[in-house]
Amino acid sequence: MVSRNQQLFERAQVFIPGGVNSPVRAFRSVGGTPRFFVAGHGARVSDADNRSYLDYVGSWGPLILGHAHPEVVAAVRDAAAKGLSFGAPTESEVEMAELLCELVPSLEMVRLVSSGTEATMSAIRLARGYTGRDVLIKFEGCYHGHSDSLLVKAGSGLLTFGNPSSGGVPDDLARHTLVLDYNDTAGLEAAFAEHGGRIAAVIVEPVAGNMNLVAPRPAFLQAMRELCSDHGAVLIFDEVMTGFRVGVGGAQGLYGIAPDLTTLGKVIGGGMPVGAFGGRREIMSRVAPLGPVYQAGTLSGNPVAVAAGLATLKLIQRTGFYEDLTRRTRQLVDGLVGAASRHGVPFSAQSIGGMFGLYFHPACPRTFAEVMQADKDAFNRFFHALLDAGHYFAPSAFEAGFVSSAHSEADIASTITAAETVFSAW
Repeated sequence: MVSRNQQLFERAQVFIPGGVNSPVRAFRSVGGTPRFFVAGHGARVSDADNRSYLDYVGSWGPLILGHAHPEVVAAVRDAAAKGLSFGAPTESEVEMAELLCELVPSLEMVRLVSSGTEATMSAIRLARGYTGRDVLIKFEGCYHGHSDSLLVKAGSGLLTFGNPSSGGVPDDLARHTLVLDYNDTAGLEAAFAEHGGRIAAVIVEPVAGNMNLVAPRPAFLQAMRELCSDHGAVLIFDEVMTGFRVGVGGAQGLYGIAPDLTTLGKVIGGGMPVGAFGGRREIMSRVAPLGPVYQAGTLSGNPVAVAAGLATLKLIQRTGFYEDLTRRTRQLVDGLVGAASRHGVPFSAQSIGGMFGLYFHPACPRTFAEVMQADKDAFNRFFHALLDAGHYFAPSAFEAGFVSSAHSEADIASTITAAETVFSAW
């Protein structure tokens, strides 16, 4: 009998490219049939075949409170009853902007958008407009959305400009993007020595989460801050994933580095489509209608989405919230490492706040090249074995995972036990 998930996937592929609306959902990296989810409550989701899973994806990060948190759902319901969209200012937008600037000290002004991609695209345009320069530095393995300037891979040698990593991206545009190695301070210094007067901005995930979780070397972020300041470039922290995930002040709060611009998403929408970019008042004052850098969006600051985000941001400020979240995430990674070690499986893991990374490699990676050395086939076997046991991890060896406040210690323990069973059979 063909499963309901398989039936839906076959239907979807007729009308949707690859059968999905975002590529990683297609399970191409791990093989098999993607799960079509029908409901989520707390730490669990259920699929079209009525199977339940402990969820460690959490809609790729925003569901820090778990699925369908009653206070978030109530806020959305109340907002929707008053109107779905106005395309005009609302008080909730002002409240959201005030709260973001209060919680993230580097934000003096902020503009709401509808996605992380839109936030990073706008921040880069603003940095170029503010500096009058064209060159952008990004880092191999960091993902900042699918705008053209960012779908660029490393060139053929040190300090060569990038090549398109997607069809439809003009070579001439890619040549304005310089792609360096993450955590390579010397490479960054060399880039500024050669191109400093042309560099508009450096954009970075301060904790990388799109090549799996890769922690920064503190000296790397500090050098970035100093080099941007010395050369008049704009430092952009892409905290779409890390913002309010690793701490209430984001990664910049953990590492004590103040960027010029910050991009946010995911948690600030509480599961609804909200993004934001903001930073120094001097720079943000260049955004239209105050300045010449144009950015607009009909659904920016949508009242229903903002209601979900505001409810979430208020709840995560509870005393002890991040301490509990960090402890539970650490319980997961330590338990998995211990289970693998007992059965001689080369495996490592780490966590920061409510984010974690799993690697079938003896040591946690610090660079994109080290990430690529991990055993992808071993991850795929692990993924499917845990999925069959009712534990849903990201369907790719190159994605971070997420724990929510809805995950109990018993939930975490059950996942560790399932993993131990899998490792014992290897």
